[in-house]
Amino acid sequence: MAEFIPVPPFDLVVFGATGDLALRKLFPSLLHRYLDGQIPPQSRIIGAARTAMDTAAFRAMVHEARVKFAPNACVDEGKCAEFMAHLEYVQLDASAPAFDWAPLTQALKNSKDNVRIFYLSTAPSLFVTIAQRLGETGLATATSRIVLEKPIGRDLASSRAINDGVGEVFDESRTFRIDHYLGKETVQNLLVLRFANMLIEPIWSRATIDHVQITVAEELGVEGRADYYDKSGALRDMVQNHLLQLLCLVALEPPNSMDADAIRTEKLKVLSALRRVGAADAAQKTVRGQYRAGLIAGKPAPAYAEEVGRPSKTETFVAIKAEVDNWRWAGVPFYLRTGKRMSARRSEIVVQFKDTPVPIFGAGGAAPNKLVMRLQPDEGVHLWLNVKEPGPGGLRVKSVPLNLSFADAFTLRYPDAYERLLMDVVRGNLSLFMRRDEVDAAWGWADALLAAWDRAGGEPYGYAAGSNGPTQSALMMDRDARAWWDPE
Repeated sequence: MAEFIPVPPFDLVVFGATGDLALRKLFPSLLHRYLDGQIPPQSRIIGAARTAMDTAAFRAMVHEARVKFAPNACVDEGKCAEFMAHLEYVQLDASAPAFDWAPLTQALKNSKDNVRIFYLSTAPSLFVTIAQRLGETGLATATSRIVLEKPIGRDLASSRAINDGVGEVFDESRTFRIDHYLGKETVQNLLVLRFANMLIEPIWSRATIDHVQITVAEELGVEGRADYYDKSGALRDMVQNHLLQLLCLVALEPPNSMDADAIRTEKLKVLSALRRVGAADAAQKTVRGQYRAGLIAGKPAPAYAEEVGRPSKTETFVAIKAEVDNWRWAGVPFYLRTGKRMSARRSEIVVQFKDTPVPIFGAGGAAPNKLVMRLQPDEGVHLWLNVKEPGPGGLRVKSVPLNLSFADAFTLRYPDAYERLLMDVVRGNLSLFMRRDEVDAAWGWADALLAAWDRAGGEPYGYAAGSNGPTQSALMMDRDARAWWDPE
């Protein structure tokens, strides 16, 4: 049974409070933490946005979002009403001069003892401006913290400009760069599986592992993010942050402790060892795709060009053969894959082990062992082993999973990623947040690949909405005598 430990009283200011992320994820997550008794009654949550409304209208908006996105959250409407009473609203144009920030200054002036957090759920172009205003108005105290949502820039140069600007007001110990994938139960369980089980770590290397697959697939298209996404694409939106962070957690060396910097230093070593893909081998090691019209769950889905309203060369799918040049992983490929309008929504890490040295049960008699870690949906861990299939008539080998389903194993509802990460910000725990040098290293690798694509030219391959990506992705694996793990 998990124990929810209360955090210190805090004031959380959410910039962009009327946006999709805040309404869909942040406020429902805070509600769950309140219902579990983790948020002290002295805490306040202040929404800040340009929309003209008062606190009552803002609370009504958050309530409506709760009903839509977390309909089962409140079994006690009285407790929900208590949570809503902690919400306040300040109309504020984040880019306005410092003297126009008086309403927010007034709202925070009487709670200087609370931990003060500023969550920037806004466009990255506003990150530096907001940080500077917080400094100019004195709202950024010595213990205040700032939370930056991805993407932090669109390349290494813009990322450095943002981090430089924010860093003038908030030092590294008070800057929390959030990647919600790092807050998922299975992602954190990966560290426990590796470093708390002597059975696992000795075989976690090129000696026994054949390859690793990391897949993040979405059924959704660009929805209301067409303008942003068409300037970004799958590499910037998903690979540079989410998938590379997952790769780091699979590949990192054992840290000396669970201290934030110990873990993040080991992740940086992996990113530094990640081989860059040049123009000469981009065609062999990468595949870009863009979805065409198709069917999602039996319903027609439009092509990407229709959703953005114009022809485009932006990739909505990427498959990459990545390689980590160090002693543990030399010769073990990491296959990364992400895409929109795929056949199903799923995020998982598949570690496939090598074949047995001698096939004593005949060719194809025993399938390679696999460790499958499902991040979403239905979080859990599955270890595929070979066993004898019951029955007479000879010895037949079958591959079956040992299952650890979190939903079945733990009856208590466990917090989702944003719930955990928000509470870690209050505690000042940086373990699950990206350090600046990590961001720089990830962008350096991504920039090299983007430059290789530019030099190579060409357009993304088409794939039907509702499929598993372009055929060329399967061919990339086939050249290595491997195949994607796509369970039905």
